[in-house]
Amino acid sequence: MRKIFFLFAVSLLCACQTLPTSSEWKTRGDGYFKDGKPQKALAAYNRALKLNPDNGSIYAARGAAYFFTGDYNAAKEDFVRVLTINPYEPEGYSALGSVLAAQGHYEDALQALNAALVLAPNKPEVFFSRGGINFMLGKYDQAVQDYSYVLQLRPAADVYNARGAAYLKMGDTEAANKDFEMAKSGQVPEKLNAYTMID
Repeated sequence: MRKIFFLFAVSLLCACQTLPTSSEWKTRGDGYFKDGKPQKALAAYNRALKLNPDNGSIYAARGAAYFFTGDYNAAKEDFVRVLTINPYEPEGYSALGSVLAAQGHYEDALQALNAALVLAPNKPEVFFSRGGINFMLGKYDQAVQDYSYVLQLRPAADVYNARGAAYLKMGDTEAANKDFEMAKSGQVPEKLNAYTMID
């Protein structure tokens, strides 16, 4: 009888050791997401959250997957959850701002991005996003200020193109053409890495 109990305990212990942890499920989800398999990523993040329902980084990762699949309501819920767990998370505010902007709630998005900038005042991706929202709101001078700050921190062709478009809206074709030429010059990277906002 002892032998049977011992074998049962050993087999149970071995079975438990093969079960993935929440961090392993999150890592799997991250891999699926990077491989362009968002549905598999979402399934992995859901498994991770069943094991660790208070982990903000898993909600942030799942929110990013929802965002890139176009499920903005689910993404918004996850980013709000991130901020409920940690209200001092600048990336959470940035991500929430992206979702609100995608939903057309530009003023709310602006508030979220401003909150992110209070916590992380030198993050070029947040200024780039805020510039885009200011552009959508017709605040072209403020958009130019945001894009100019980004260009000081990390110049990129897409930022020059965005600032050029804002200059055009302001009627400054000379400044716009300079920015468009710089964007085409090949002297700067093509894109600012906007994906670092959502991590």
